[in-house]
Formats: sequence, C-alpha cells, structure tokens
Amino acid sequence: MLKVRDLRICFHGRREAEETVHGISFDVAPAEIVGLVGESGSGKTVTALSIAGLLRRRAAMVEGQILFCGQDLRTLGTQQMRKIQGKRIGMVFQEPMTSLNPLMKVGKQVEEVLRVHTHQTPRERRESALDALAAVELSDPERVYGQYPHELSGGMRQRAMLAAAILLGPELLICDEPTTALDVTTQAQILALLQKINRDLAVGVLFISHDLRLVRRFCQRAIVMREGHIVEQGEVEALFERPRADYTKQLLQSLPGRGRKRE
Repeated sequence: MLKVRDLRICFHGRREAEETVHGISFDVAPAEIVGLVGESGSGKTVTALSIAGLLRRRAAMVEGQILFCGQDLRTLGTQQMRKIQGKRIGMVFQEPMTSLNPLMKVGKQVEEVLRVHTHQTPRERRESALDALAAVELSDPERVYGQYPHELSGGMRQRAMLAAAILLGPELLICDEPTTALDVTTQAQILALLQKINRDLAVGVLFISHDLRLVRRFCQRAIVMREGHIVEQGEVEALFERPRADYTKQLLQSLPGRGRKRE
C-alpha cells in the first residue's frame, strides 16, 4: 500500500539547504501496524509529514518516491493531494489541543473532512460525525459534539481527532506520538482503540513514537531511525530479541529494567 523509496528531505536554511532525512526506504502493507521509532530529531516526524503532504514546499525539498497504492504522491499537485488528505490518508497528531480550533465546537471540526470530500447535507454531516464520535467510544457523542476543545479531557480530545481521521475510512492512518501527552491509563485506552480501528477497518497504521515499549506492544514491525537514517527494521519480536544494529541495542539497554539479571 505504502512504499517509500530513497526519501530525502532538505530544509532551506538562510544560507544553504540542510538534509534531515537521508535516503530512507520502507513499506507499510494494508492493515499492518508499523512503528517508526527514534529519538527526538531522528527525522521520524518530518518523514510522516512528507507522506501526508504537509511539508510546505517553499520550506522543504522532498526527493525520492512516496508510492501510495501505486501512485507517487510527490508528483501530485496541491489540489490532487487534497483529494487524498483526510479521505484516503488520515493523520493524528501528538497534542490535539494544538490541532483543534479552540473557537469552534468539536462536532463541527470532526465534520470538516465531510465538507471537503462529500456533498452531504448539514444534517447528514451531523449524523456521520455523531456516528464517528460513538465509534471512538466517547460515551456521550451528542454532548461532545456541542462542546469546545477546552471542555474535554486530553483523552477525549484525542478520541475526537481519531473520529475525524477515520470518518471517511482511510486506507492509511499516520499517528505521530498520539499518546505522549496522555496519562498511562488513557494511553492504554487510546492504543486499544487504535488496534480496534486497525482490525475493524483494515486500515494500515504508521505509528511514530520514541517509546520502544509502546512500539513492541502495539506494532507488528518496527523501523529504527537515527539522525535521518534507518539503522534497522524488521518484525518487532525479532528486533527486540535479536537486534543487529548497535544503536538499537543501545536503545533497548536504556529501557528501565533491561539487562538486569534475575535474582
């Protein structure tokens, strides 16, 4: 479904271009959950943004191929890309409070993708939004629909963002650190919900995280990035039990409790 080949991303600085992603390649199969893991600054977020077409062309130069269902997204114009964004590729960000408009009610923001991609009536959009809010297990969709973002908890805001992302049944869902700002209990609930969405909708998931434990628990395959390079990728269990790259070994050794001898 998604094939990234020799992806390079350069940002235009004041004096010269700075390459931050250096020729990486990886795949995401239909209905597969793939983790993209690395420390801050490793290039994982800009990789995700480039796939979603959210890097400003004046600020960044993207080279290589981003093949989505056989079509190279890099060759598409702005209008063509907008037909894919939100409809066939959904995106969930780390902190929904910065992604949601604080002056607009949640329900209207969930509906936005329907205004762009469908000809539904206002009543039909409302019903679709309520169904989506219910699908992400918000207990009172009617109430949430009419509330502002600041009236919701962090977990509820993230569920609302998920509702908007899955509303049109995308083939690929990109999740950029979607649980980082949440407490442990809410984090587990959101991960369980993402697994349910993956299973029920057969949507492929690219899960960006710096947390190796989450990647092991949630993903089927993992890609390890460092300073814009992929140092290792493979099945999660094999990668965790038999890492090949020294950097992966270092990351695993840094986990609390890792490497301790059992008494």
